[in-house]
Parts: sequence; C-alpha cells; structure tokens
Amino acid sequence: MTTPKYSEPEMIGFLMIPHFSMIAFSAAIEPLRLANYLSGQELYRWVLISRDGGLEKASNGIDVRIDYALADAPALPTVVVCSGVDGHWYDDRHVMAWLRRMVAKGGTIGSVCTASHILARAGLLQGYRCTTHWENLAGFSETFQEIEATGELFTIDRNRFTCAGGTAAVDLMLHRIAATHGERLAVEVAEQMLHDKIRAGSVLQRTAVQPDPGIEQGELLAAIVLMQDNIEEPLDLLTLSNRLNQSRRNVERLFRKHLNCSPARYYLGLRLKRARQLLSQTKMSVMEVAISCGFASATHFSKSYHDYFGVSPRSDQQSRRAGPFAAPGAGRQRGAEKK
Repeated sequence: MTTPKYSEPEMIGFLMIPHFSMIAFSAAIEPLRLANYLSGQELYRWVLISRDGGLEKASNGIDVRIDYALADAPALPTVVVCSGVDGHWYDDRHVMAWLRRMVAKGGTIGSVCTASHILARAGLLQGYRCTTHWENLAGFSETFQEIEATGELFTIDRNRFTCAGGTAAVDLMLHRIAATHGERLAVEVAEQMLHDKIRAGSVLQRTAVQPDPGIEQGELLAAIVLMQDNIEEPLDLLTLSNRLNQSRRNVERLFRKHLNCSPARYYLGLRLKRARQLLSQTKMSVMEVAISCGFASATHFSKSYHDYFGVSPRSDQQSRRAGPFAAPGAGRQRGAEKK
C-alpha cells in the first residue's frame, strides 16, 4: 500500500515492570511492527526501559533485554507502562518520580493491564477516565475512589490512555495507527494478525462474573446485572423480581433451569467473589470488605467465605497478598512461595 512519507518515526518507550504480562506487551508492540512492515516505512520506533536496565522477567518466566535504565533513558514523547502479576501493589518511588517528570515535559503516558494502578499511584490519573483489567477493577475502584474507572477495553482521555491488557492492547494500538496513518493501514495490520474485528475502546470487558457460555435468556442476564450492581446493599428476592417485572417464581425457575442453583445462592457467590478480589487487591480489612460486600457481621462473612472457598478470609487474604510487590506485613511468612 502507499502511505504518505513521514520524516521521523514516532518514538515510544515501554516501561517494563517486573513480572509484566507478556501477552499484553506483545499485543501492544506487534501492531507497530506490522505497521512498519506493511507501509514499507519506519513509522514507529520503540525502546524498552526498566528501573535498573539489564533483563526484566515477564510473568511467564521469559527474560526480555532492556535498552535503558531509568537514569539513562532518553526524553520520550510517549511512554507505555507494562505490568501484570501483582502490578496493583507496585510502588517504587524512583519509577513514580520518573513518570511524573515525563508528564511534566509534556509527554503522553499510557498503560496496559494492571499498570493503571501505577499511574494512579503516581498521581497521574487525577481528573482522567481510565480502565484496567476486569479482575482488578473492583480493587482499583476501592483504592482510588476519586478516579473514574470505566471497565472499557481501552480508554483514551487527552494525553492519557489505559488498556485492560490481553488482546485489548491490539485494539488500542490499531486505534492509534488509524488515528495517525489512516483506517486502511489499521485494517491491513488487523488482517495480518488474523484479528477479524477492530473493537472500539468503548466496548465493555466481560464482567468479573458471567453465566455459563451459551446462556442467552434476557431475563436471566438482566437479573445477574442487577445483582452485580447491588453488591454492597443486596436486594431481597421480592425486590429483585419487582425491578425485573418478573414473578418470584419465574426468577427462581430461570436460575434453577440455567444455573442449577437458587437466586440467593448465585447472588451470594457474586458477593463472595467480589470480596475475594478486594481482599487480594486492596489494603481493606476483613471487616471493611465484609461491609462492602453486603455482610452485616464479620462472623457471618467468615462462615460464608469458608463454606464457599474452603479457607477463611484472613488466611486467603494473607496468601493472596504474598506477591513480589505486596505491602509490608502482608502475605505469607518469609520463605513461602507464590506460584
């Protein structure tokens, strides 16, 4: 194809956080490589940066060679922060300060996967809309209540862009390619990647809990959405049915037929799964999590949690916080490993 000539390639720095998600990083960088290949020009150039340089290990165990340590990194117009496993705990003051300096110089800052937590912790998302991976969305919203988290595949707000990670990074970069070099090139890149449809950023991710694939009953899905929207103050079955303009018996029948459980049991599972996310991703106490998920007492919460997951909330919280960036005092005892 014929693409207008550009005198200088767009320079992008990828800041690699330890245990970054390889799929999100690859999904972000490969569309740029293919844009160069298909256009016959170097439209994009990139460098990899980390705090100390050398090698950085992804969450899948693969080492990636870094071009620059922070101290030696050149000035960059665009920086994309790449994180993954336990990125919501990452809090390195040197990295945060470097990101703030990039913004102060007029740079555009983006993130993939859990790195929106890092931008928020650095104070770079105040007054901006953002997104993060659905699994971390509840924890993000509780930790940074003043920031609007959209739950979209990717969110672009002025000179900030955030992405849910995974293959959503492909759509984000295709959007950026189209905005700068035209829809045709973006479509050709998508075709090369066997990416059959370029998704808009406004497309919502899956919710944290979904019914089994193949369930298409509108009434059932409406009931589940209503439950998800009322976690902190759960609705009783009569109120739920009235809001759905359904009889109690019909709502019960739908859940029994398609999910093989009562509405109350399914609702409890939603609340407990949300609680598990908050326990592992925030500094909230067990009691705070219990209240946030609609339990009136810690005793009732602990019993329900143990019955559902086979472990107490406190023990589960400690084991799930035992990541490389976990807060001091959280997690397992020294010597214990988290896979």
